[in-house]
This record gives sequence, C-alpha cells and structure tokens, in this order.
Amino acid sequence: MSHQPFWERKTLGEMTSSEWESLCDGCALCCLHKLEDDETGEVYYTDVHCRYLDTNNCQCTEYQQRNTLVPSCVWLTPDQAQTFFWLPETCAYRLLAEKKPLYDWHPLISGTKESVHEAGISMRNKGIADNLIDEDDWQDRIIWKA
Repeated sequence: MSHQPFWERKTLGEMTSSEWESLCDGCALCCLHKLEDDETGEVYYTDVHCRYLDTNNCQCTEYQQRNTLVPSCVWLTPDQAQTFFWLPETCAYRLLAEKKPLYDWHPLISGTKESVHEAGISMRNKGIADNLIDEDDWQDRIIWKA
C-alpha cells in the first residue's frame, strides 16, 4: 500500500466523493461573483459574495439547496477539471487539475481547517453580500484577475 496521500496518487476522477469534498480548503473564494470581459474572455473576481455565504465560517448557509436558490452556482465535479482556470490559483481542485502540489496551509496538509484563514487566503469576514449592493456597482469591487 502506498504511503502517498490520496490526492498525490489518485486522479480527480478516481477520488471518492468524500475525498473530493475534502479537497475544498474552505476559503470561500469560489463564492465570490466573477465578471467576464465579453471581448477578451478574461475573468475578474469581485469582493461581492453570494448572499448565502456566512463569512464568519466561510460556509454556505444553504449548501444542499444552493443550486435551486442560485441557479448559477457552480457545483464542481471531476469531469469539469479542464475548465477550472477560473478558480483561484490557490484552489486545490485547480492545482490538482494542473498537476501542481497543494500549499502547506491546505487543511489536508496542515491538519487544521484554521490554516487557510491564518494564511489570509479565505474570505473570512471580508467582502459584501450580493443582496446589499447593486449589480451595476460590482465592477467597482474587482479585486483580481483570474
């Protein structure tokens, strides 16, 4: 039996659903609204997040119903791996799809869910909910380009 962790010896498609879910570092950056330039296709992240994101714990308050409540919410699956370019460069799903290692602060490596927050990667207590700001003002809230 290999001593390599599952994320180093399995492809995304070979992972069990619990292994797949454990790749999420809990940063909540995927809950940020993104804007795409129609001419260039470039994707820009804003600090405007979904209204169902609890920024204190970086978890969705409606996780099981999120696709019903927010039809544009993306439910990541292994078969989409080739399209993960829009995810943050720190995202484990994107990193593994690009055959890159996880960061030391990732909870699977650090052993604690707090490490992502301590590293300053997460949306903990940051941003503004999408129901508190007019969508026309989102472009003024761009924080980085994907």
